[in-house]
Amino acid sequence: MKSTNTAYVPRMKEKYQKEIAPVLMKEKGYKNIHQVPRLVKIAINMGVKEGAVDIKILDAVKADLATITGQSPVVTRARKSISAFKLREGSPIGLKVTLRGARMYEFLDRLVNVAMPRIRDFRGFPDTGFDQQGNFSVGLQEQIIFPEVDYDKVKKTQGMDITFVTTGGKRDESKRLLELLGFPFRKQGIEK
Repeated sequence: MKSTNTAYVPRMKEKYQKEIAPVLMKEKGYKNIHQVPRLVKIAINMGVKEGAVDIKILDAVKADLATITGQSPVVTRARKSISAFKLREGSPIGLKVTLRGARMYEFLDRLVNVAMPRIRDFRGFPDTGFDQQGNFSVGLQEQIIFPEVDYDKVKKTQGMDITFVTTGGKRDESKRLLELLGFPFRKQGIEK
């Protein structure tokens, strides 16, 4: 069955196709458009340790994450019991969402252009969050930087880990892709 809304293309995806991919092809000397690094998915994780004790906190944070991402989060559960942390096997301990396609580009657009400028004393993220495959992970301290979240209704401020999975394969290629998408990296020489 065909989708009726085929004309809509997210702004960031259009920017990637029309501006960023040609720039990367020219800079890196790629012969084929399929060699150009691209964003595959964005994975968002929230650890909610109070979720095992108070299910209302987990539900409130789950609603906030659903509002931010536009997709229902999956509850992650403890794999084994750890008595030192008062944790039982199967207890809810976090939330996760994996964004792909249009939702991924929409989230990236809101993150870069709306949420990050709202972070107090923000000078950019350090570029130390890359792994060997060129994926970038960053941590945010609270969900209230997103305008979709109503500050007065937040029961618990909660941080989140965001991982940008790319096809770059190398750190410098993935970093250049994220820079062109508008991701703010800290300039060399500027520390916390």
